[in-house]
Amino acid sequence: MKALLGRFFASPTLTWYMGKKFVLTSFGVLAALVLILQTLDLLGESGNILAYPGNGQAELWQYVSLRMPQLIARFLPFAVLLGALITFVTLNQNSEIIAMKSAGVSAHQILTPLIVASIGIAALSFAFNERIVARATGTLNAWEAAEYGPIPKDRGIVSNVWVRAGDDLIHADQASGRGAGVKLANVTVYDRIGGTLETIISAESGRYDRGGWLLEKVRRFDVTRGVASDLPSLTVARGVAPDRFTLSNVNADERNFLDLRTAIADLQAAGRPTEALEAGLWHKISGPISSVLMPLLAGVAAFGLARSGRLFIRAVIGMALGFTYFVADNFGLAMGNIGAYPPLLAAWGPPILFLLIGETVLIRTEE
Repeated sequence: MKALLGRFFASPTLTWYMGKKFVLTSFGVLAALVLILQTLDLLGESGNILAYPGNGQAELWQYVSLRMPQLIARFLPFAVLLGALITFVTLNQNSEIIAMKSAGVSAHQILTPLIVASIGIAALSFAFNERIVARATGTLNAWEAAEYGPIPKDRGIVSNVWVRAGDDLIHADQASGRGAGVKLANVTVYDRIGGTLETIISAESGRYDRGGWLLEKVRRFDVTRGVASDLPSLTVARGVAPDRFTLSNVNADERNFLDLRTAIADLQAAGRPTEALEAGLWHKISGPISSVLMPLLAGVAAFGLARSGRLFIRAVIGMALGFTYFVADNFGLAMGNIGAYPPLLAAWGPPILFLLIGETVLIRTEE
């Protein structure tokens, strides 16, 4: 076991030294990035927050508490990339890399402490996203929808739902419940034929009943004749499943991994397309794992003589590789959202591709 560890780690002292230096540098960069970006973001949004009557300093701090987790989650991989680059450049400038290689330490052994530390950062990032970021995102989106006013309490109620059934449009102020127990409040049905509005049906409530929606306390307005009539009940929208109302606004960013997987299963059971949500589901894992790639992509800055004058160029190349990865990752996720890429390819294609690129660059330049 000791011999096996020796193939990956140079020594406990060197591993601890490099890992500690890398982690402290990465979190220092992250703190600086988040502080600057949060300040700029707050300056741009404070006018909208304070525009709501009664909002003040407490609401500004509330916005910061909800927005900061999003910034941390988004820019943590950038901070890990910059932390790895700064660590490698500093070690190279101080000839510590040369001393390590003179002692027989390989390039992969130099990278291993940083990769192990980045695995820990990735695990911490995943837990942070699941426990804090998803909740903060859902709360912030609801607060923004309320124009920074009081946020309605979440009781599993979906608000302002629009559903299309053939040519007809159905609107409900609220939809609550699940499955056959879904209930609608303040329902409006726009009955259209060939794109022409024929009838407007309004009801105080509606419930799913034998394949259709039973509306109660109905008022029916005939647009063509201009005649209104009241009915005790009316069944409309046969064939419209309950999940069309309750699962119409599933946002992958607002749900943790398990909740999103459950929502996807419900949508698949109803025959609804889920490719975009599946890409978001897998990206909840591949996103944090991107931190593990950053030391490998930044490794090009670790090797080569500092006095050769190419250290800056190597650092730029490492930064370019890292930022190219983020562009490819966002592009893959966008293609997955529109269904152009399969979900697994959209989420895992960029990490696997840049893992191969990073290994190729490292082997050709040093090993």
